[in-house]
Amino acid sequence: MEQIFEKSLQAAEYIRNIISCDPEFCFVTGSGLDNHVHRYNIIDTIPYTDVPHMKHSTFHKGHFLHCEHKGTHFLILRGRLHYYEGYSAKEVTFATRILSQLGVKRLLLTNASGGLNPEFENGELVMLNDHINLFPEHPLRGPNDERFGERFPDMSDPYDHDFRKRILGIAESQGIKLEQGVYAGFQGPSMETPAEYKFLHIIGADMVGMSTVPEVIVANHCDMKTAAISIVTNVCYPPERIKPTTVEDVINTANKATPGLYAIVDRLINP
Repeated sequence: MEQIFEKSLQAAEYIRNIISCDPEFCFVTGSGLDNHVHRYNIIDTIPYTDVPHMKHSTFHKGHFLHCEHKGTHFLILRGRLHYYEGYSAKEVTFATRILSQLGVKRLLLTNASGGLNPEFENGELVMLNDHINLFPEHPLRGPNDERFGERFPDMSDPYDHDFRKRILGIAESQGIKLEQGVYAGFQGPSMETPAEYKFLHIIGADMVGMSTVPEVIVANHCDMKTAAISIVTNVCYPPERIKPTTVEDVINTANKATPGLYAIVDRLINP
C-alpha cells in the first residue's frame, strides 16, 4: 500500500502541474455517458497513458479532463478501468487514489446497469443508496497505509447521505425523475444469466453492473464524499422481461438518458 501512496502522489503531481489548480469535485462517466462532456469548457485533456503508473482503459476512452463551468474548475474522468479487463482491484481504483491526492472532496460516479427492480424501466436514472460487493478481490486487501485511511473503514453510509440529499433536491427542482436503489457489483465481462438475475433480486439488489463498487470502497477509505447515479439500460427482472443484450444496446440506451444526468451535474458544479 505504501508503494501505491507514492505512485498515486507522483501521478497527482504530474496532473497538478498541468491543470495548475486543486479541483474539489470530480465526475466519472460510465458506459455511454460521456457524450455531453463538451457542454463544459475543457481546458486540459490528459490521457491515462500519459499519467505515471496509470494503466490504460481497453473499453472506455481514458482521459482526465480538466473542465470549467461558470467559473468553477472540476475534473471529469472520461472512462474507467474495469476488473474484467484483467487489472487488479488496486489498479482499477488507482485513479480514485489519484483524485484523493489531488484534494478532491466530492466524487460522483456514474454507470450503466441492468435493472432488477420490476418497477424500473430502460433509461431510468437511479441513485445508489447502498451496494452489494460480489467482486472476487477487495481493493483494500493487503497492508494498509494510514495516510490514505484506517485499516477497517466504516461502510454504514458508503453513499454520503447529505450528498445524496442534495442530488435528490436538484432532481426534484429540475423535474427529473430519480429513483433510489441497491447496486450489485459483478466482475463481468459476460452478462448475467437468468438464474443470476433471480439470485441478485432475492438478495436485495435493484441493479447490477461491472464497476463502481471498488471505486466507492476506496473513495470511502480516502474520506471522499461519494455518490453514484446509474442508468438502467436493460431490464432483467422478472425473467419474462429479459431480452438478449449487446454492449451497443447498453450504450445507445445510456446516451438517450444523459440529458437528465448532466442537468444534475450542472447544478452540482454550480449550485
